[in-house]
Amino acid sequence: ISWKCEEQSNNKTIMNCGKILITIVGSLGACGWIIVILAGLFTVLLFPITIWFCLKIVQEYERAVIFRLGRITDRKPKGPGIFFVLPCTDSFVKVDLRTISFDIPPQEILTKDSVTVSVDGVVYFRVSDPIASVANVSNADFSTRLLAQTTLRNVLGTKNLAEVLSDREGIAHSMQSNLDEATDNWGIKVERVEIKDVKLPVQLQRAMAAEAEAAREARAKVIAAEGEMNASRALKEASLVIAESPSALQLRYLQTLNTIAAEKNSTIIFPLPMDVISHFMRK
Repeated sequence: ISWKCEEQSNNKTIMNCGKILITIVGSLGACGWIIVILAGLFTVLLFPITIWFCLKIVQEYERAVIFRLGRITDRKPKGPGIFFVLPCTDSFVKVDLRTISFDIPPQEILTKDSVTVSVDGVVYFRVSDPIASVANVSNADFSTRLLAQTTLRNVLGTKNLAEVLSDREGIAHSMQSNLDEATDNWGIKVERVEIKDVKLPVQLQRAMAAEAEAAREARAKVIAAEGEMNASRALKEASLVIAESPSALQLRYLQTLNTIAAEKNSTIIFPLPMDVISHFMRK
């Protein structure tokens, strides 16, 4: 940086280079840079041995956050592949970028209409900013798990029992939005939240079953009454048709007799119409 500054004749460029030099030196301090230089010399002098301590490897799904004398060396994590660290002065933390899932333990929740239910779920999240997940929170995974439990209780506490049972998708979306907003400073991206099971008290289950059974019986009675009404209307229309033609009644009698005879009964009782009997009574 000093060599570049000497070659530039512009005063503004010289001032900018000076600011960069002060920033770099001030990040670790004079003592820190002395320690780093000594560690570098030590590494060069004992190169065949220290090479095994300097080269590190991270997988494709991992990133490394490097600390040099307690400070993050770069605002960008290292990896994947091979990277170089100075022994004694550098340390690094591996961060897994794969999606992680965990179960929310069953939570006893009092709904808005004062019903106690037990609800559990599952959360899928991943690390979107490795540096923030290391520097801004002590344990990003554990903190996200605790926050998911609290968010589940807070969201379901504002819902009625009917909404909890029917609107699971809306509850999951609301939880995802709240979790994603809260964990943004931790470098965590919440991808999906699902409600797994809603357990009701045994007494409430019996009451709901009795209510559902009563509702089904009421619907069955209404359907039976409607059927009787439709049948009576059909019989009324049929009687009007038969009344218009007396011979139609005789044909109906014959059809009924044919139906009874097909069942192979030993005794058949068949009623005769009064108008037929009255014809013989006149004689």
